[in-house]
Amino acid sequence: MEVFNHHLYEYRKGVRQLILHTADAVSLGEMTEKLHRWEIPYVVFPLGPDRVNIFFGNALCVDVIRRIGKPSLTTYSDEEDFILGILLGYDKIQQCERYLLQRERRGDLVG
Repeated sequence: MEVFNHHLYEYRKGVRQLILHTADAVSLGEMTEKLHRWEIPYVVFPLGPDRVNIFFGNALCVDVIRRIGKPSLTTYSDEEDFILGILLGYDKIQQCERYLLQRERRGDLVG
């Protein structure tokens, strides 16, 4: 819960607009209770019987993740992965490099 509380602090202080937190499923109730208390939108994706990914933050950002709707990050397309990285606040140039490298490896780049 210490890391979750730090993520919550970062969101509430405006450091990040979207948080991805991976945790034990047993902590889910306590986490969602805090998010409800602070009226912070979230979406949860199970990672199996014992772990969950919980995305929380700005309602628009959370809605994008909800609409992508894929519980496993490994099933994200290159474009979805790019969007996720940008929403999580990763460096834009590094995200562009990552996206182009992924596409190049697949032989999908034109130009």
